[in-house]
Amino acid sequence: MGGQAKGKKKNKPSKKNKHPSRDAGFVGLSPQDRVKLRMHETAKKKTAEKYTVQQLLEKTEESMDCFDFEMAGLFCQRALDVDPTNLQALDMLGHIYSELGDTEKAKGVFLRAVELSPDVGHTKYMYLGQIHTGLEAVEYYTRGVQVLLSALDKEAQTTQVQAGAAALPVEDPHLPTAKDVSVAYCSIAEIYLTDLCMEEGAADKCREFIERALQYHHDNPEALQLMASYLFSVDRNQEGKEYLLKSVGLWLPAQKQIAASSSTEEDVQNEVPPYEWRITTAKLLIESEEYEMAVDVLEGLLEEDDEVVQVWYLSGWVCYLQLEKAKEQQEREGRQVTEQEKEECNALKEAARSYLTNAKKLYSKLRCDDQPMLDHVEQLIGELGGEVEGEDGDPGLEEDYEPCSDDDEDDDDDAAMEH
Repeated sequence: MGGQAKGKKKNKPSKKNKHPSRDAGFVGLSPQDRVKLRMHETAKKKTAEKYTVQQLLEKTEESMDCFDFEMAGLFCQRALDVDPTNLQALDMLGHIYSELGDTEKAKGVFLRAVELSPDVGHTKYMYLGQIHTGLEAVEYYTRGVQVLLSALDKEAQTTQVQAGAAALPVEDPHLPTAKDVSVAYCSIAEIYLTDLCMEEGAADKCREFIERALQYHHDNPEALQLMASYLFSVDRNQEGKEYLLKSVGLWLPAQKQIAASSSTEEDVQNEVPPYEWRITTAKLLIESEEYEMAVDVLEGLLEEDDEVVQVWYLSGWVCYLQLEKAKEQQEREGRQVTEQEKEECNALKEAARSYLTNAKKLYSKLRCDDQPMLDHVEQLIGELGGEVEGEDGDPGLEEDYEPCSDDDEDDDDDAAMEH
């Protein structure tokens, strides 16, 4: 009997073998890493029980709207813990990493999205194009254009079917548009205008892609401005100036409206191009001697963000150029200067000194690294009679602030702590 009992016990599965894969992920880990991994798995489980993926993505979007990309990253990573193949979450996380300046992580996330869905969703290719340079960037943008055109074809077929069924087509703001295609072609054209400008046939390719961009959206300010830059680069300045003025005319009124009324209407804000792009516009306007329009653009930029050294510098530079132009005209005409003209010249001189003084102070305070710009600022200040003493217009280097409300503070802390 004893032998039989012993045999039965020997053949009975032990508890240890009941869940052979339970601790498989802990093999080779240190005790501290095991604790961390268990805590992470527990947090994932709690998150999945408490929040849906959609709720987490809504929280992600709210944080991104408030420019709190650190918090947005926590919410988005939680969504991916619950659903690792969620394409929307991958796109958002890649964007978050881009905003945080972590290019390698952003690249990894977008490549994962490409692996999961190579033929649907163009934004991942657009971001990969931004991250890369030269021909690699062109390849990603080109793939993105292919995905866009395929989506537009499907959308057109769906619209035809709906029209045939006497049903009104439903507008979806998330669907790609012809403007998206135009913007993508602009991205390719810009590479041939900059990174690949020395490649054989670069000028022809640049023009070809700009023309494609205008074909899909003839009033795209970016495409019009790129055509202006291209024409300037091949010494067709008058044509370039016409394209530039047409481009600026499409959005400058909206910028003025925002500045005059502190308008926050989304439609109006969407008409105005990105900040850095408008700095380039100001430079082109100065190059074209369209000083008054350049001043309008720069004033709008300062109203929006007065902590950008280059904008203060350009504002001073354009006032200096206006002053020099007025002096040249007076000398050319060989007549006596009126009191009003003297006052206008003095006003331009003081404005230039003030802007350049602020540029120098801000340069030092922000510890910028652009020696040629600083040298030019100091040269201009010297020609104008020195810095403005006791300048009250010191750039607004305000303390950091939190633009988000505290309404959802408890919920945010909850999710962040779980991370």
